[in-house]
Amino acid sequence: MKIYEQKIAPNARRVRVFLAEKGLLDQAEFVELDLQKGENRTAEFRGKNMLAKIPVLELDDGTHISESVAICRYFEALHPENPLMGSTPLEQAEIEMWQRRCEIYFMNLVGMAFQHTSGFFADRMTPIKEWGEECYKGASKFMHMLDKHLADSEYVAGDSYSIADITAMCTVDFSRVVQLRRGEEQVNLNRWYEAVSGRASAKA
Repeated sequence: MKIYEQKIAPNARRVRVFLAEKGLLDQAEFVELDLQKGENRTAEFRGKNMLAKIPVLELDDGTHISESVAICRYFEALHPENPLMGSTPLEQAEIEMWQRRCEIYFMNLVGMAFQHTSGFFADRMTPIKEWGEECYKGASKFMHMLDKHLADSEYVAGDSYSIADITAMCTVDFSRVVQLRRGEEQVNLNRWYEAVSGRASAKA
């Protein structure tokens, strides 16, 4: 079993942290790709994922699973102990709700801000600086909303650490590339961040 990734990329990191929490990091061979050099855009890699995105899980029978949450869901189903996506229907729904919020209104916006203001992928897309700046504002707004939410919640989706925390933590760290940082006044966000980034899995 292989996982194609670029280790520093936030989506690849989400999978690594998830597997570390499950104690499964040693179950896969990690294959490092250089995205800036376009190693994910070859015909061979597009055969694994037609969208040419990482990470991609390659099973021993040749099956390929892309999209980080789909990969995590596969491992959650195989190893339901220490659940990171909930146990009861209500837990699963609440975690999915917050996971989606953190992904759509935070991670994706930081990603768009990076792509459209940094010029990192200017050789394969047309950056629109104004759109990147709007995405930055949206991500900043969500960070403030998350701070308020965490005043009444130990973790992003309730009392237990979950994939929603993984997505939010990876995004907080990734947001540094667009100079979006936690403020001292965001005491709830900072309390939560110190807790989740202090877990051993965060270093995966």
